Amino acid sequence: MAVLALLEHDNGAIGDVATQVLSFGAAYAAAAGLPLHAVVIGPGGEAAAEPAGRFGVTTLHVAEHEGLVAYAPQAIARGVAELIGRLSPVAVIGAGSERGNEVFAHLGAITDLPFAANCIEAAPGEVAQVTRVRWGGSLLEEARVHGALKLLTLAPHSFEARPAAAAAQPAVERFTPVLSDVDLAVRVVERVQTQTGGGVSLASAKVVVSGGRGAGSAEGFAPIEELAGLLGGAVGCSRAVTIAGWRSHTDQVGQTGTKIAPEIYIACGISGATQHMAGCKGAKRILAVNTDPEVANTADFDYAVIGDLHQVLPAISAELRKAGLK
Repeated sequence: MAVLALLEHDNGAIGDVATQVLSFGAAYAAAAGLPLHAVVIGPGGEAAAEPAGRFGVTTLHVAEHEGLVAYAPQAIARGVAELIGRLSPVAVIGAGSERGNEVFAHLGAITDLPFAANCIEAAPGEVAQVTRVRWGGSLLEEARVHGALKLLTLAPHSFEARPAAAAAQPAVERFTPVLSDVDLAVRVVERVQTQTGGGVSLASAKVVVSGGRGAGSAEGFAPIEELAGLLGGAVGCSRAVTIAGWRSHTDQVGQTGTKIAPEIYIACGISGATQHMAGCKGAKRILAVNTDPEVANTADFDYAVIGDLHQVLPAISAELRKAGLK
């Protein structure tokens, strides 16, 4: 028996979301008095052994199959289900990302077990007590999860990644899951790299400057792009902007866009609707620039500048240039 963590990775490189899963999984495993195992799917997965070991993973399982060279949600779930049959874990824990929740939905269907998504707390036991985020972050639900095996995903950016006191080199065990054509019917066949803010990824940027309906037009994003460039950040936007066709959906921050956790999030001309705030609640600090004081002073924002973004942002950029930023 063990606790099993499913890790998202890119050719063995694991990011913040995966390390948060490992940190939580280690605490859950310690509370249950069980070892922590991890599973990675696809090419290069064995490279995740060293970083996984820093979080107390004792065994890393690497699923290898020609059908798993790209994202295939049902096939990944089938591979995890096969591993469950061998390990009999008490819990499988993963990231509450778009892909993580999709894979766990398939896993719940395959195993005929309940699945609790977007948890921020969970205590092991025959009946697990969980707290999870609902309705775009506007509601916290306390629930009980029954069953010998618990399927849980964690709300992104809700946990601090804390390496174990003593790192270890986990054993690496490879396996080839048995997959059918049905399992591989849905899979990624092409990847198109998208970058914003001069090559800075929206998901990983330390600074994000976003515009909403208050930008007025696609051209109205010029001062937003200028400020993001000076700060070495990425440009984001609200859903209203993508609906208007001013920016691509890849720039959207929110419940149906990218969920971010920058050091500072600068929201310009954005109303702060629940669906938008669900995407940026992981930010360390939020600065609002808005002409409406009732919007810009909501409890969701740490700081507010009451004014027109087309006047405020150029003034900020000018001061940054005076300070030597280019």
